[in-house]
Amino acid sequence: MSQDAATQDVQDQDGQDVDVQDVDVQDVDVQDVDVQDLTRDPGNAESTALWVERTGTRAYTGRNSRGAEVSIASVGTPGAFSPGELMKIALASCSGLASDFALSRRLGDDVDVTIRVSGPTDEAEDRYPALSERLVVDLSGLDEAARARLLQVVQRSIDEHCTVGRTLDQGARVDLEVVDAVPPHS
Repeated sequence: MSQDAATQDVQDQDGQDVDVQDVDVQDVDVQDVDVQDLTRDPGNAESTALWVERTGTRAYTGRNSRGAEVSIASVGTPGAFSPGELMKIALASCSGLASDFALSRRLGDDVDVTIRVSGPTDEAEDRYPALSERLVVDLSGLDEAARARLLQVVQRSIDEHCTVGRTLDQGARVDLEVVDAVPPHS
């Protein structure tokens, strides 16, 4: 059997034969991938592995190797976040984490902070051209000078340490590799 064009019988998930003809595999780089070994990824912080698994039509569950899960689906699906919503929440939570030390140090460990985030979709370009955050915190217990200093420290902390915001601001290259989970027949 030629590697450039092949005819083989495979079975679908119901066990029915499916005929695959004239598949050009010359330019396809297929690697053996152990999809079960998702516990480490040296490309992520603390080697945390991140992945999503399909759970239904246009529905996935996002997971990390620490055991966390999040439901992901199309906009409007009850009980799930859309990918765009997760990106916006990632931005708001990163801003919160970056500013948390300054806020809690000055306003107390029990300070209430809410960060609202929004951004309309540009339907023609299928992207979010701008995102807006609003950090809501009670500063009424501070005098004007202390308030101004805290706001400056919070802004600087977010500008310097919010990885998500810095990535969105500067842009990032995204590489996608499609990997066949089933090694080819010899």
